[in-house]
Amino acid sequence: MENKKRQGIFIALEGIDGSGKSTQIKYLEEKLKQNNILYYTTMEPTDSPIGSLIHQIMVGRIETDNQVVAALFLADRLDHLLNKVNGIAAKIQEGVCVITDRYYFSSYAYHSVDMPMDWVIQANKPCSAILRPTATIFLDVSPDTAMERIQKGRFQQELFEKKSRLAIVREKYLESFETLKGTENIAIVDGNQDPVQVSEAVWEIARQYFKI
Repeated sequence: MENKKRQGIFIALEGIDGSGKSTQIKYLEEKLKQNNILYYTTMEPTDSPIGSLIHQIMVGRIETDNQVVAALFLADRLDHLLNKVNGIAAKIQEGVCVITDRYYFSSYAYHSVDMPMDWVIQANKPCSAILRPTATIFLDVSPDTAMERIQKGRFQQELFEKKSRLAIVREKYLESFETLKGTENIAIVDGNQDPVQVSEAVWEIARQYFKI
């Protein structure tokens, strides 16, 4: 009987802008290396042609309707999943651990500020049907902390990076978690702590899926 290859673990890090996701992914990479776990890190929007268009919208070079932005994120996410060169669905099937900086909960939170959340969730159903995260880890930070980090570390602020909007987005994240708590595996980490403390909390959640 042929041995079936074990699927990879899929972890999505979520949070408002300035929550420290990219920093935490670096810490997580180190842990995965130390434990000889084959991994692949990625992010949304991607660097694909669709993702590049989204980036131009985010920095204000292109103006379009919010529904168009939501649809572009969906298209970019489907390509992220199904791309023949580096699609994450195939990597998971091959047994690779995938860590992504943002996935569909970002759309639920950010786009439901301007349109009904149910519309966004329904629009993203093809993505959840293809691949749900093994775990979604939400780095919960206050909008004040987030804005301090953004102002220190960014040359150019993006469309969504305003304190009042980030406060609403955070609430939308929490609302989406409540809405989907029966179907999604969600863990919330206090992201206001020192980055090393945050990384330890993230690893405690992640390591259980690797049985370490």
